[in-house]
Amino acid sequence: MLETQTALNRFAKAVVIQSKANLTRGGKNVNRKLWNSIQSDLQISKNSFHLSFEMEEYGDFQDKGVKGANPSLVKNGKQKAPNSPFSFKGKQPPAKPLEEWAKKKNIRLRDKKGKYKKGNYKTLGFILAKRIFAQGIKPSLFFTKPFESAFKNLPDELIEAYALDIENLLESTRK
Repeated sequence: MLETQTALNRFAKAVVIQSKANLTRGGKNVNRKLWNSIQSDLQISKNSFHLSFEMEEYGDFQDKGVKGANPSLVKNGKQKAPNSPFSFKGKQPPAKPLEEWAKKKNIRLRDKKGKYKKGNYKTLGFILAKRIFAQGIKPSLFFTKPFESAFKNLPDELIEAYALDIENLLESTRK
């Protein structure tokens, strides 16, 4: 089963590496918490394999997006994730993490002319929370795309690896 295990490890490693790269490229790696949490776990028993992927819970929301409660609540609002399995219902996202995110990204309030406007990061966090609640979160597919891409290559590679394992098993039992 060594060849099969190697093929599954290669698949898992490719998914994790590409997912992390997508997070970094997509600008969603502000504090590296999600990036650091992405990992795979391959468990092998006598007659089976079990491969799982793990990440921070909010990683699913970043990957698949979140449907907004009501885009008409904000000016020029539009639904950012109409097909997402997740949605905002009656509770707005917390403003505090958004306030911290805005600080790290150095985002400030501006008027129509582009000049800095009165308001602190607490105000900005509240505005962002309201907007996210109304419109949702656009799916980034930072994990889904690498998984699907690697999975398309997996069946042939896995069948070949499994065949090599059977062949090696038969040779060792003949000796």
